[in-house]
Amino acid sequence: MSGHSKWKNIAHKKEKTDAQRAKIFTKLSREIIVAVREGGPDPASNSRLKDVIAKARAGNVPSDNIRRVIERAAGGGAGETYESIRYEGYGPAGVAVIVETMTDNRNRTASEMRHYFDKNGGNLGPSGCVAWSFDPKGVIVMERADRDEDDVMMTALEAGAADFAAEDEVFEIYTAPEDFGAVCETLEKKGYVFLSAQVELVPQTYVALTDEEQIKGMQKLLDMLEDNDDVQNVWHNWDE
Repeated sequence: MSGHSKWKNIAHKKEKTDAQRAKIFTKLSREIIVAVREGGPDPASNSRLKDVIAKARAGNVPSDNIRRVIERAAGGGAGETYESIRYEGYGPAGVAVIVETMTDNRNRTASEMRHYFDKNGGNLGPSGCVAWSFDPKGVIVMERADRDEDDVMMTALEAGAADFAAEDEVFEIYTAPEDFGAVCETLEKKGYVFLSAQVELVPQTYVALTDEEQIKGMQKLLDMLEDNDDVQNVWHNWDE
């Protein structure tokens, strides 16, 4: 769940092992728990929960699993209490990085984040140091397959999408964050299946790395962040 919506990132997600998929479900469960506790178990009146459900469905999480987590959270049986904390900083060569976490121990998470950045040629910065260079957008990605580009584009725009892009293997649909849930719902009712669907932080510009050591450091930083159970999302402007 890192980076931006370029197809190479989505393709990488599809190749994850069963263990990685289990880790992703654990992270999505935390998001569902927090959303339910903040806004209730009904996605019709809880837009945050509605968006997380769309994200989970795009990640191939079975509907029964989603329902069980919602019921457990609504019944007070989820146990842990999580808080959302965002970290901002720089990777090698000044690559902007935003890390969104949900943790039950902020001291542990802060220490681990600092260690990851320091170890891989980067550094944590103060809140807001890179957020200004990202825009929140709903991003829906689906395979092109044999779909007609014009038909998909018109359907998406009529559903309320703000922008549409056709890549070699996928269609990318962009929405305002507040329209994301409604657009997802409309497209799902029309039978579309998503490779990825969530509100992302999309970088305004990208940074290319040419030095091999910097590339290795940046990839290692992303891998360490992704492997951390407290990390929900990683956004960056590295042009991989």
